[in-house]
Amino acid sequence: MIKTLVTGGGGFLGSHLCDRLIKDGADVLCVDNFFTGSKQNIAHLIGEPYFELMRHDVTFPLYVEVDRIFNLACPASPIHYQFDPVQTTKTSVHGAINMLGLAKRVKARIFQASTSEVYGDPEIHPQQESYWGRVNPIGPRACYDEGKRCAETLFFDYYRQHGLDIKVVRIFNTYGPRMHPNDGRVVSNFIVQALKGEDITIYGDGQQTRSFCYVDDMIEGFVRMMNSDDGFTGPVNMGNPGEFTMLELAERVLRLTGSKSKLAFHPLPTDDPKQRQPDISLARENLGWEPKVSLEDGLKETVAYFRKTLNV
Repeated sequence: MIKTLVTGGGGFLGSHLCDRLIKDGADVLCVDNFFTGSKQNIAHLIGEPYFELMRHDVTFPLYVEVDRIFNLACPASPIHYQFDPVQTTKTSVHGAINMLGLAKRVKARIFQASTSEVYGDPEIHPQQESYWGRVNPIGPRACYDEGKRCAETLFFDYYRQHGLDIKVVRIFNTYGPRMHPNDGRVVSNFIVQALKGEDITIYGDGQQTRSFCYVDDMIEGFVRMMNSDDGFTGPVNMGNPGEFTMLELAERVLRLTGSKSKLAFHPLPTDDPKQRQPDISLARENLGWEPKVSLEDGLKETVAYFRKTLNV
């Protein structure tokens, strides 16, 4: 059996990845410090014979024997990563150094969950992996953006200098069950506000766009990337190329929840990107991957999850 380490395994994406790996027959070690992750996300796996949970912060070294490493540990929403920006940068940078060191020692293949935030507020649209990005290095989002950019640098330096077997993906907006209800991300924000009958918070004029990928599609992409051919390192964009304005998303959420909530417009946050859409040609060609779940179907599943979680 393949002994697989998942850092950030108690989080939104990490817990779904643990589910998939257990289903596929892997021996999974889930590591999380539960800053933003939740034991509830993985409680159903406790007692599984090939699932193990360890509370650990990746900014400290980890001494285990594994065959593969998925490095997902890092707060991923502005509310959480701006709460302690220094720790966010440490998690991305020190965490990468520690996991890369572990991978080098045990000769493991290692996967890095990077982000579309490395593109910043992009000048080209849609974004290709060859685009270097437009990031404000001293802005309030930089702890996450630059932390992830530095992590990518470290991964490729370990690849070049030590011949490490690396896989890097850049994740675009992902949504689905187990999102944190207070993470400040637009899908969870809109659904929670709609279900509670609160005003829907729209920043700016609502014409800025995002592309939304359902969690099951994203996890399929992770698995395909980890299992891809030697030497195919990425970085690879993963996301749904379907593009929607914030107003379009709000209208869909209101319809699916049956909510009477009103739209409330607020100033656009600093460095908030106006457009974000992945070019997934590389993933299509090399992994045979593209999203299958429509926004409508994915939102239905997510609304049902939040109805149950919020008991409304």
